[in-house]
Parts: sequence; structure tokens; C-alpha cells
Amino acid sequence: MASALNRRECQFHLLQYVPDTVRNEFVHIGVILREQNGREPARIRFTHDWRRVRCLDPHADTAALEGMESELRRRFEVQPPMSESGADLMRLLSESLSNGVQMTESKGYLAESLPAGLDELMRLYVEPPLRERQERQSGVTAIRSLMRGEFEHAGVWDLLRKRIAAAQYTRPGDPLRIDLGYRPAGANLAQIRMFHAVSLESGVEAAKVLAFSAAALHAGVERVENAQLELTAVVEPAARIGATGDDPERLETYRFGVETMEEHQIRVLTTSDLSRVAETARRELRV
Repeated sequence: MASALNRRECQFHLLQYVPDTVRNEFVHIGVILREQNGREPARIRFTHDWRRVRCLDPHADTAALEGMESELRRRFEVQPPMSESGADLMRLLSESLSNGVQMTESKGYLAESLPAGLDELMRLYVEPPLRERQERQSGVTAIRSLMRGEFEHAGVWDLLRKRIAAAQYTRPGDPLRIDLGYRPAGANLAQIRMFHAVSLESGVEAAKVLAFSAAALHAGVERVENAQLELTAVVEPAARIGATGDDPERLETYRFGVETMEEHQIRVLTTSDLSRVAETARRELRV
């Protein structure tokens, strides 16, 4: 571990989700870290675990928060070095943060490096205690977490469209939002890929909803984007949720969900396929 003499002098801000400013209840959701008088862009990281946010606000738009993180990271990459006072950072954030997200005043911090500093500050202030982190995520939350992890590892997370409103392709009032999507670069511009987490752990309702919407989505993407849609549902492996020969009823339900989606032109993959999917996205987005 680096001694204090070898560490960089930095400033950090905590980002808080504050759904009701009158009650002033908040949850720490992220960290911004910048080197004092340094030339590196400021670094930002949000939590991947939104359970605390949802406990505070069950209707929180976590996809919008993830989009905010991606937008801020892009802007930091092109922003000139931050001033010692942080005025540039304050101005940038005031342009980017929603009313529900607030930033604390800066505090001094000695970091071995900016990535290592972010890791430590996230553990100290943002991430749930180990006891909470060890609780098994399940259902669609677990699938979405794995999706994000693989796309981040491939370096394309910030390039993806998120929480895509189906209504722009189907009809006004459609509440469905597709988790992720992108248009490949180059020769594949006439195609759009979308990915949606569908958990079959507790039933097939989500599979039936997506299947019901598939035809309208395909037609709408062709009409609006002049492109062919490849719609992919990402589900748990059958064994992961006990859909095996030892539980024939659960296995039958799992197969029904998968086959229902496939019958409606939905490609079905499991979370085991995500690394390959993310690598394909990296190549197609030319990262």
C-alpha cells in the first residue's frame, strides 16, 4: 500500500439521491473524485445496487440515474482540467444533475490513484455493508446486474441506449421499456439490437408481455428507424432457478416461457451468453 507521501492530493464529492427535498431523506449513490491541481479528468462512479434507493423511493427511475452517470462520464472526458476551487465541476454538474440528485461539498482525500480511490470511497460511503451485499440478488434485478457488468467490462456500457420507451415504436401509452439497445456501426446500420431482462423464476408473465409487444416493436423499428430489429430476451439458465428434471412442473413452465418468446421472433439467451454478447457489441460499436 502506498504511503501518505506517495499518495495524490484529491478532492471528492458524494452524490445523494433526494426524492423529497422537504423531508431531506437521502441515499448516497455515487462518488466524484478529482485530483487537486491535476490534469486528469474527474472520475465518477454510481452504485450498481439500487435496493437502497428503491427502499427510499419505490418509483425511482434508476435507468435515468444510470444514464446520468454515463453522460457525466462522457462530459468529464472532454472537460478541461478542473480548477482548484471546483467551480468548473460545480457548473458542469448544475447543468447535468436532476433535481433529485444533489452533490455534497468537497472533502480532501489522499489517493494512491484515482481508480483505487474511487474503489475505497465507494466502499466507505456508498456500497451496502457486506451483510447486505451477500444477500442473493434474484429475478430480473440479478439479470440486469449481470448485463451491466458484462457490457461495462467490454467498455460499451456508456454507448448503449437504456430504458428504451416502446411507445415510440408501438403506440402512445405503452408502458414497456426495453432495457438496452444499440445500432451497430458501419455495414450493419440497417439493424438495431435490443436486449431485455426477463426472469422466469417466478412465472412467465414477463415473457408473455414481451411476446405480446414483439410484433409491434419489429414493425415500429422498421418504420421509425428504417432498420430491422433483433430483439433478445436474457433469462436465467434453467438450472439456476431449479427448472430441472427434479422439478418437472417448473421445467415445463420455463420451457413455455422460452418457447412463447421464440414463437414471436424474440431471440432467447441466458446470462451465460452475456460475455459473448458484450464482445459482439464491442466489435460492432468499434470500441
